[in-house]
Amino acid sequence: MQKALMTSVAAASAALAPVSNAAWAQAPSDIERYEWGPHMMWWGGGWHAMIFGPLFMILFLAVLVAVAVILVRGTAGPWSGPASSPHSPASRTPLDILRERFARGEIDKEEFEERRRVLGE
Repeated sequence: MQKALMTSVAAASAALAPVSNAAWAQAPSDIERYEWGPHMMWWGGGWHAMIFGPLFMILFLAVLVAVAVILVRGTAGPWSGPASSPHSPASRTPLDILRERFARGEIDKEEFEERRRVLGE
């Protein structure tokens, strides 16, 4: 069975081989392709003309990033700067600090009452 399959594949390949060669024979040759003018790098610009490709790619990426930043900032709303704390350092009184320490559990009730009396409130 396997030998018959191999024989039929070989016969099909042999039958199709001249067809592909005939197709290649009909294809136009590349000899006349560049008869109209110079080849790739000899178009008068020289080697320095190759710099424009990377420059335009960088320019395109910069414009793309700028547009993305503008869109994100435009849709996100106004930026008000860094978030401020609810109490600025100047508005916190010593009693506020004492209450925070008591709430965090740094001091007990007796120490809180004693320090509050010392502060005068």
